[in-house]
Amino acid sequence: MYRKFFLTSTILLLSANIFSQQKEMLIYHTIQTDKSGKIIPWYSKNPGKSYSHVIKLVWEFWDKMRMDMNGLPYYMNHQVWNANFNDPRGIGGDQFAMALSSWRLYYPYSFNERVKANMYFIADYYLTHGMSPVDAKWPSIPFPYNTCIYSGVYDGDMRSGKDVAQPDKAGSFGLELVHVYKISENKLYLEGATKIANTLSAHIKTGNINYSPLPYKINVYTGQTQLLRHYDFTGTWIDTAGYTTNWAPAMQLFLDLIELQTGDTAAYRSGFNTILNWMKTYPMKENKWGPFFEDVDWWSETQINAMTFARFIMEHRGYFPDWKNDVLKIIAWVHRNFGNNKWEKYGVTVTNEQTVYQAAANSHSSRQAADELLYVSLSDDSSMYENAVRELNWATYMVDIDGKNKFPEDEPWLTDGYGDYVRHYLRAMDAIPELTAPDEDHIISSTSVI
Repeated sequence: MYRKFFLTSTILLLSANIFSQQKEMLIYHTIQTDKSGKIIPWYSKNPGKSYSHVIKLVWEFWDKMRMDMNGLPYYMNHQVWNANFNDPRGIGGDQFAMALSSWRLYYPYSFNERVKANMYFIADYYLTHGMSPVDAKWPSIPFPYNTCIYSGVYDGDMRSGKDVAQPDKAGSFGLELVHVYKISENKLYLEGATKIANTLSAHIKTGNINYSPLPYKINVYTGQTQLLRHYDFTGTWIDTAGYTTNWAPAMQLFLDLIELQTGDTAAYRSGFNTILNWMKTYPMKENKWGPFFEDVDWWSETQINAMTFARFIMEHRGYFPDWKNDVLKIIAWVHRNFGNNKWEKYGVTVTNEQTVYQAAANSHSSRQAADELLYVSLSDDSSMYENAVRELNWATYMVDIDGKNKFPEDEPWLTDGYGDYVRHYLRAMDAIPELTAPDEDHIISSTSVI
């Protein structure tokens, strides 16, 4: 009797101990920690080895994604991956520029020729199937959406409909065309970038607190600035689409073309100065960063706009005499508005996407980490280092062993999980070389084109 009671008690104690040792899952993986209980990557205790592994998984998933019914890769038609059926939505607004941005960094890192070939394919197809007509009021800029999903043609905006473009996304694509030109030496890409820059520079205005120098959404034929939201009960549109702050790519496009002495460099310099002055006068002072995302048709403040410009400040410190305080002000604003403490017991605060969608995000957390690590590398302030690394560690859990990549509470977006993910790990490695994989040979950055 005593032995039976003893054995039963022992089994109960062992079961309780095993249960207490069970670890929390984060999407696809059990959360791993160091001896102090802080989050480390799921794949390896070594961050660099893990980062290298997950971005390889992500690339391979993209590269092997199934062909769609119109003969194009799935990512050329849709913004969200679904293994069982085709998602009914078209592409993300910056989907192709984001992919090019990541692949141009991943190509020298991996020296995988398929990465470079994919860049050429995306650039070629978008240039030939997605640009506004040369006789439009806003000619030769890309449309951010395929209103007929399987048409193979990009011809409008997800919310505002046919004939509407987003000039900030035109700047992003134009900048990536410059990089594709530098890699390929094919002047067709440079011509495409120059045409985009010509259109943008021709329409730049001074701007004010309610209107940016270029609008967020524009009808390329009528030149009319769009409104943001359709009010269901009255059938009317409210909120102007005349304001956004995602102008760092367009500004960089102007600078790159000036350096290449290509196009109307005087107009580019004038446009650059106008946007720079406006950014300093309004967004930087007011922390009014505005909308970015194609599927949101009302006003929303976004982390991506704020931190993309914070990186621009750090990469162009000569234009910003008080750059440290400028960047810290933006970072503090992001922490206040988008900091997510759900995983604070693991020593990490992660980053939400935007004010109308306060969800922890793979893309935005890795961006926040990479940008904060750039600040650490440029300053004598290492206070953000530990959380930034843990934020990168946290974001590795978004990637499954097959390379699909998703938010903790959302679907696998082909923007956030791919083009707007890989680049942040590579930028983090560039800023802090200790975060590269040991015993692996990679080119993280170069002063010459590869």
